[in-house]
Amino acid sequence: MGKLKVEEKKIAIQVTDLDKVYKLYEKPSDRMKEALGLSRQKRYKEHHALSKVNMAVHQGETVGIIGTNGSGKSTILKIITGVLNPTAGEVTVNGRISALLELGAGFNMEYNGIENIYLNGTMIGFSEKEIESKMESILEFADIGDYVYQPVKTYSSGMFVRLAFAVAINIEPEILIVDEALSVGDVFFQAKCYHKFEEFKRMGKTILFVSHDLSSISKYCDRVVLLNQGIKLGEGTPREMIDIYKRVLVGQYTVPDEDTENLLHDRELTEAAAGRNADKRENPAGVNPELLEYGTNAARITEYFITDEAGVHTTAVIKGQEFTLHMKVEFMEDIPAPIFAFTIKNSKGTEITGTNTMVEKAFLESVKTGEKKEITFRQKMSLQGGEYLLSLGVTGYEQDLFQVYHRLYDVLNLTVISDKDTVGYYDMDSVVQVEQIL
Repeated sequence: MGKLKVEEKKIAIQVTDLDKVYKLYEKPSDRMKEALGLSRQKRYKEHHALSKVNMAVHQGETVGIIGTNGSGKSTILKIITGVLNPTAGEVTVNGRISALLELGAGFNMEYNGIENIYLNGTMIGFSEKEIESKMESILEFADIGDYVYQPVKTYSSGMFVRLAFAVAINIEPEILIVDEALSVGDVFFQAKCYHKFEEFKRMGKTILFVSHDLSSISKYCDRVVLLNQGIKLGEGTPREMIDIYKRVLVGQYTVPDEDTENLLHDRELTEAAAGRNADKRENPAGVNPELLEYGTNAARITEYFITDEAGVHTTAVIKGQEFTLHMKVEFMEDIPAPIFAFTIKNSKGTEITGTNTMVEKAFLESVKTGEKKEITFRQKMSLQGGEYLLSLGVTGYEQDLFQVYHRLYDVLNLTVISDKDTVGYYDMDSVVQVEQIL
């Protein structure tokens, strides 16, 4: 009997060793001298917008790209769509792309909306007849009325993005690329766009998009690529990459070199082997043995647990009942005004709710080295039944600079027990009345 072949998904976008270098000149005359060959001296600095970036997007995948401002997110999308040429490396695209980049890309500001629809459709490769057949659905989606007959330079940013997205999403692309454009539209238009995203996913289309909205990244993406200062830090599940990204934002992530990676790998193997023989009771129920933690160590979260309304330790809470989150913290340094916080995420990594002592105006004092505090958050459980993850943090501001003293991500599994689940993440706890009308 021959072996069954498992068909792998074809690659829609392949990026190989991609570099993009810009020459930065101190003054325009330096650029002119170099262009005319009048200077033998190097009069520019090189800025590496992208450095040796590799990534692959498979057909039918939704892949997000996240990173701080200036990390190269928009640059890589422009190279993939052909707006920019790379300095080095290769990009291979298999499929017809429709791209919605920054506001204004691909539109002639002097043309009206109708003319720009034809212009964009022609650029993608559609005939005039094909564009006409899609015109009704484009105008219906954009919903900007008679403004479609006015020059687009007269549009508000909201109208502009409605038309641009309507064109991009209604021309039946095989690959849709979106760069932060949805942040301009109103909440109703955003909901319509994300509904279209879900429809595209069901149809097996490929979507690549950049967004600072981590909830959308977590909800819609199968995989996430994390960039920082032109370098690819990693790729993986939305939850994994978002956790690393949060460390990057506060300057507490270091890219491991090859030796460090080997050392970590060896240590993981050793710990895994030891764990197979260890007493399972060393990790209490609900506590994550592989939690992510980081911080300056000016403070340490030494203990954490949940109690139900009877004061019993638990990780399972009945919906509608009160529960208390306990966190014990020890201080290794003087801190002017520590902030104690918790967040609750779903299993995909989307933050559902959370609060902190600064928001609640519950503690605005300074602490001294050696002090210990126990912080409790008491609230009614209104989340729907299911599994959730709890994260804890001690942060603060020092001379207007945000500091992370200690963070514990996904430290506890919280189970909500419910016999009545409503729509969405939490229960509005509505009081319902039905009365006879005479």
